[in-house]
Amino acid sequence: MTLLFKGKIALVTKIILLAGISAILLMLAQSALARKEYAIALFLLIAVLAMNYVYLTSRTVPFKFFLPGTLFLAAFVIAPIIFTLIMSTYNYKTGNYISKQEAIQRVIALGVEPDEAGTTFDIVVGKTKSGELAILASDTTNNKYFISTKSERIDLNPADLTLNADKVATGAPDFVRSTSAQQASSDAYTKIKYVYEGKYFISVESLEAGAVFRQTLEYQPSTDTFRNLLNGTIYRDNGKGNYANLKKQILEPGWRAPTWFSNYEKLITDNHIRGPFIRVFIWTVAFAVLTVLTSFGFGLLLALALNKPLRGRRMYRSILILPYAMPSLMSILIWAGMFDTEFGAINNILNTHIAWFSNASFARAAVILVSLWLGFPYFYLISTGALQAIPSELLEAAAIDGASGRQIFSKITLPLLLQILSPLLIASFAFNFNNFNLIYLLTGGGPKDQLGGQIAGATDILISYTYQIAFGSNVQDLGLASAISVIIFFLVAGISLYGLRKSKVLETFG
Repeated sequence: MTLLFKGKIALVTKIILLAGISAILLMLAQSALARKEYAIALFLLIAVLAMNYVYLTSRTVPFKFFLPGTLFLAAFVIAPIIFTLIMSTYNYKTGNYISKQEAIQRVIALGVEPDEAGTTFDIVVGKTKSGELAILASDTTNNKYFISTKSERIDLNPADLTLNADKVATGAPDFVRSTSAQQASSDAYTKIKYVYEGKYFISVESLEAGAVFRQTLEYQPSTDTFRNLLNGTIYRDNGKGNYANLKKQILEPGWRAPTWFSNYEKLITDNHIRGPFIRVFIWTVAFAVLTVLTSFGFGLLLALALNKPLRGRRMYRSILILPYAMPSLMSILIWAGMFDTEFGAINNILNTHIAWFSNASFARAAVILVSLWLGFPYFYLISTGALQAIPSELLEAAAIDGASGRQIFSKITLPLLLQILSPLLIASFAFNFNNFNLIYLLTGGGPKDQLGGQIAGATDILISYTYQIAFGSNVQDLGLASAISVIIFFLVAGISLYGLRKSKVLETFG
């Protein structure tokens, strides 16, 4: 057995494993470089070098155990935090996803208008005899035909052409028609502006139709501006990811642009965002606190009741942990059905007709009740363990000294429990502060006035509000959502550290 961990066999096995893992990581790094994901490629290269240095030398024995965890921590915790922090300083939303160069190309492509007559042609896509991409256009109404390329237009004699039954030209001298396979393999012909007349050109709309347009916006690289060719209006880079004129009219699409702290400023200065954010923040804190207090209180009460000799105690304990054993996804969906206004079990039992998810107060009460159902088994289990860890001599001594049961609980049992369970209470608070599943599956954040453009509902917490901003509307503002995510991170971290310091738990490990 020792030969598996020492000697030449172990060395060869280690080298083979390192070589295989390194090869896979280097292949992924090469793929990342090809996609211009330089940060990912750099991280993978560092990981390969670190692995080979740590595991092929004897100088870093302790780090052999820490390296895998360190790499995963960097990749899946630190990197997302840094990325979110960076994105929070960008104008990164619908209409501002792409790079500036791509945005310029898209504005040029979209900065056109059709001619007044809305002229269209039947076309055939192909190449000239010299190999240049071209279209064979047919104006069957006026019996005119021509070949058009990026640089010239060649008028044709109908007598020299091959026409179909609809008098559409399908073949011409010095023109080679593209096959279906060639058309399917490349879309280069759709990106060309084919010469027509004067400032007008033909754009390929489909494989068999082309329309006449003229350019209305011209990009001027020397000044990094756009000029409207019809009225002379100038659009300049506004520093926020768009070209805009003096009237603050912008050209779309824009691009991802650093705006530094503007997303954070919106949370303070923009009434449309500030009002819902404050309301959601207050409810989030209230929801997390109430969930922890009710779940802990009920779990502790049950733990105290079942901590004494009781007939059938094992059966009761098994029943109490059933909500914890059942997947929360299923529990939440079942509760959502039970709260249904028309067919829900709760209204039927109470003989009421309450619209639980249409009223803010009832919806919040339902959320607290379901969170209590999901949370109390966990606190019951940890409270039971903590109660059994308290020395019985302390309780007996207090009883001998004449302390009542209430005094023993308030002066001895509860303080010791809180000292033991403080980290778990803080962790539960942090979890419920970001309890997205419960809100999303039970109420969807509602009730809210979606027709009125309301994003934040009555039961939305910060994380679900962030989700709505990022993905829940036509304008997906990922930059603002990232800014709120950063605030959530610092809020949870700050509250957790404050709670740990107040509970003096860290001093126990000092």
